[in-house]
Amino acid sequence: MKKIISLLVVLAAFTWLLAACGEKSQEDVINDLDAVLDDLTGYKAEAEMTLQTGDEPQVYHVEVSYKTPTFYRVALSNAEKDQSQIILRNDEGVFVLTPALNKSFRFQSDWPENNSQVYLYESLINDILMDPESSFSATEEHYVFQTNTNYTNKHLNQQEIMLNKKDLTPASVKIMDVDLKVLVQVEFTDFEMNASFGDSDFDMDRNMTGAQLNSNVPTMAEGEMEEPFTVFYPMYNPQGAGYPNVEELRTEDGKRVIITYEGEQAYTLVQQQSRYVDATAPVHISQGEPVDLGFTFGAMMNDGETKSISWSYKGTDFFLASKYLSEEDMIAVARSVYGTEEK
Repeated sequence: MKKIISLLVVLAAFTWLLAACGEKSQEDVINDLDAVLDDLTGYKAEAEMTLQTGDEPQVYHVEVSYKTPTFYRVALSNAEKDQSQIILRNDEGVFVLTPALNKSFRFQSDWPENNSQVYLYESLINDILMDPESSFSATEEHYVFQTNTNYTNKHLNQQEIMLNKKDLTPASVKIMDVDLKVLVQVEFTDFEMNASFGDSDFDMDRNMTGAQLNSNVPTMAEGEMEEPFTVFYPMYNPQGAGYPNVEELRTEDGKRVIITYEGEQAYTLVQQQSRYVDATAPVHISQGEPVDLGFTFGAMMNDGETKSISWSYKGTDFFLASKYLSEEDMIAVARSVYGTEEK
C-alpha cells in the first residue's frame, strides 16, 4: 500500500513538473509579444468600454482599425447618449469627426504616440514591453500583466492587461487609480490580426459620409435646436478653484451659459447648444492636439498663456479655458463635466 501511495505521489509530482515546463514564463511571453509587434501589419477590433468615473457607469462601443505604420480609425458610440465620434489618422493629418453635427477638426499631430491608449493593441504591448516592473500571472486561458501607464491624466495610474493565451490577442483591460479602483474597463469582443483594408477606410470625407448614412442617430438640421437646454457642471474641481459664478446670455445662436471659477486656480467653462455645420471643409487647427476625454475626443490648445479644450457632448458644445490650471487638471475637469447636470 505504501509503495502504491509513493508511486502516486511521484506521478503527481511528475505531472506537475510537465505542466510547469509547458507554461511560458514572463520573459517568454514578452519575447513573443515583441515578435508580434514586429510582424504586425494592422488589425481590426471591437470592444465595449465602461467608464466608472461618474455617478453611473457610461458604456461605449469602440471600433478600431489600425494599418501600419500610422493609419488609425477609432469610432466611439453610445446610442443612449446620442453620442458618436470618429478619430482618424492618415497622411493628411489627424481628424476628429462628429458626424451628427457635420463637424470635423484637423490637427498636425503625432497622436496616438507617446501616451497609453486603452483600446489600441500596439499601445498595450508597448506598455508591457517598456515597464520593467510589470507583474505577470497566468490563468487557464489568459496571460495577465499589471503595468504602469503613461496617461496625461495621472489618476489613471495602473492597468491590468489580459491577453488570450492561444494568440496573444487582447481580451480585456482595466485602468485603475492609485488605490486600484477600476475607472475604465475595456472588454474586447472581436479581434482580427493582420487585417486587410480598402483605400477609403481611413479617408476623412468617406468616413464622415458613411457615418452619417449608417448612424441610427439623426443628423441635426442646420440651425435646429433641442429643448430643453441642459447645463452641466464639473464633478471634479481642482483645489483653489473657488465657487462657481453662473451667467446666462442670449445670443443669435441661442442660450449660452458661462460658469466661472474665480479662485487661485481660476477657470471658465462655456456651454452652448450644438449647431449643425453646413461646411464641407474641416476646421484647420495647426497648433492644437486631440485629447481623449474618455466619452468623447476634444481639441486642446495652448498659446503659451491660456490653455483651452473644446468638445461636443449630448448636443452641447463646451469650451474650457484657464491661465492657471495644469494640462492634467484641465483634462480632469473636462472629463468630469458629463457627470452632473441641471435642466
